[in-house]
Amino acid sequence: MSIPKPFQVDELTGYYQANQPLSPKAIIAMANYLSKQALKKGVELTSPQSTYEYLQNLLQDLEHEVFGVLCLDQQHRLIKYVPLFRGTVNQASVYPRELVKLALACNAAAMILVHNHPSGKPTPSESDRAITQTIKQALRLVEVRVMDHVIVGREGYVSMAERGEV
Repeated sequence: MSIPKPFQVDELTGYYQANQPLSPKAIIAMANYLSKQALKKGVELTSPQSTYEYLQNLLQDLEHEVFGVLCLDQQHRLIKYVPLFRGTVNQASVYPRELVKLALACNAAAMILVHNHPSGKPTPSESDRAITQTIKQALRLVEVRVMDHVIVGREGYVSMAERGEV
């Protein structure tokens, strides 16, 4: 992934520079680029808040639901982030079988489920609760732990683990 135009990296300081006025679209492109760069292999996800901070720019303003997974190693360091399913304005079809396949392919010891609510309100629905439990049961069969299900919206985030729902 290359740096969005019109940005450049100062090789000495590592800071990004723009040599012209920036449009909102260019600023958003850079924010998304930096968010993706931050989700590199080995990043430690130590709390729901830190998970939200990594995903906020990527998910909060989408007009459709995206359900993704953070694959983690035994020490809960990031192996990779995979956006798996794209849905409509209020739902995404999620297939537990695909999560099991991904967990085995990544050699994940744990996963954090993530998705956005285009409405902006991150409150979990009954459907969110049900799919979380179904995925948990499926992954338990291959000894992969579901650490959390984080829902992102413009109004913040909800950690289902913090609510005792994972």
